Amino acid sequence: METPVFEEFEPASDCDCPGCVRGRRFPAPSVLPGPLGRPVSHRAFVIAAAAGAALVAVPSVPAVAVAHGPARPGDPAGDEPDTPQGGEAPLHGPAGSPAKPGTGVEVPATTRAAIINRAKKWITAQVPYSMSAYWSDGYRQDCSGFVSMAWNLPGNEWTGSLHSFGVRISRDQLQPGDILLFHNPADPQNGSHVVLFGGWTDYTHTYYIAYEQTRPRTRRQSTPYAYWSNSTHYLPYRHKGLADGASGAQSSVPGTKAAPYPGPSAFGPGTNNAYVTQLGRLLVERGGRRFYTSGPGPRWSNADRRATRAFQLAQGWKGTGADGLPGPRTWSYLVEKKGRDIPPAAGATGTTGTTGTASTTGTASTTGTTGTTGTTGTTGTTGTASTAGAGGAPSVAVPAFPGRGTFRPGARNAFVTLLGKQLVKKGFGAYYAHGPGPDWGESDRRAVEAFQRAQGWRGGAVDGRPGPETWRRIFS
Repeated sequence: METPVFEEFEPASDCDCPGCVRGRRFPAPSVLPGPLGRPVSHRAFVIAAAAGAALVAVPSVPAVAVAHGPARPGDPAGDEPDTPQGGEAPLHGPAGSPAKPGTGVEVPATTRAAIINRAKKWITAQVPYSMSAYWSDGYRQDCSGFVSMAWNLPGNEWTGSLHSFGVRISRDQLQPGDILLFHNPADPQNGSHVVLFGGWTDYTHTYYIAYEQTRPRTRRQSTPYAYWSNSTHYLPYRHKGLADGASGAQSSVPGTKAAPYPGPSAFGPGTNNAYVTQLGRLLVERGGRRFYTSGPGPRWSNADRRATRAFQLAQGWKGTGADGLPGPRTWSYLVEKKGRDIPPAAGATGTTGTTGTASTTGTASTTGTTGTTGTTGTTGTTGTASTAGAGGAPSVAVPAFPGRGTFRPGARNAFVTLLGKQLVKKGFGAYYAHGPGPDWGESDRRAVEAFQRAQGWRGGAVDGRPGPETWRRIFS
């Protein structure tokens, strides 16, 4: 019997079977110099024999992902993944055979909630990474296959084609369900990557939640923007078929891009909602970090008022335009990144005002370089303390708040009269049968309560007794 002749062949470069992986790691004996080299036919015979033995010994099993070794040593928790990818391909059926390709490329409609929920399914299933295996839903188990699945695309795309299903956006526009795409034309298979954006981790917008398919399996973790490596090459994209107004999978804070003004009732003493948090974060981005000792939160505080007023003053606004409460104009400037930022603290300190003169109609005037109230003098019955902004133009005069004890049951003083008269001017005089007087009574309390409700306040902020913020608004 003649010795059989075997034909030399090379496996596909992207084959993930253990034999091919080992073969790529070690040089072929036939190319080694010296006496160790062996004929090509002998190597082919050994490979064929080994393959035949493997086919006999291993029973038939469904196609699953090949397990890979641990991530490369030296990587911080495997943060810079080794993620080679496959090319464009149709969806695969459960048995691993390709399904029929679609008749045309269409971008299916979806929502942010649907995108994130689809990604979470792979997170829960701990889908192993592979550039040749396909999960039960038909999508390839690599980074681009994962995004194709999350975006519910009609086929398996790759980093060189995913952009055609999206629209370029800016970093500030990123919302859950968008992607960060790095396509490296020089090494598209092994030097590219794509991740799904899951939302910022905090108001600094330096870290975000990334959903990605990488070795050894699908993961969700906090990631520095834009990525651990090649950060400057990642570009943000948004799904073309995203339904208008889709808000699913957002963080607790409403979107910051052209978000509609929520109304005056969302801000001020006693309010507690996500818009207050969003306001604080926007102000921090515009230079207001120094006003917050523990970061913005959902409960309205004096820090929010001071930061808002500083932003308003930075725009050159005066009077009621710089009252520390965001109106539609202030809100639009913040969410649309318009106007000037809050100046540094060194330029925000005003000079101490002069002491006013005590008299029945005495006035305590101040001239602060930043529009902050200076030291007020002793005021008389109708004494007021006026302030001047950086431009020297006086703002609306607001009397110094005399303290909560001035407005308690049994109190009798000129400030009660002053308060009542101002409430009448504001249109809340229906509760006075004989006109305001110096004795604090139920008429005063009900008038103040009505004024507080008119600001959109709720709960303990509507108690019928003027605090500093109620006082300031009444006289603004």
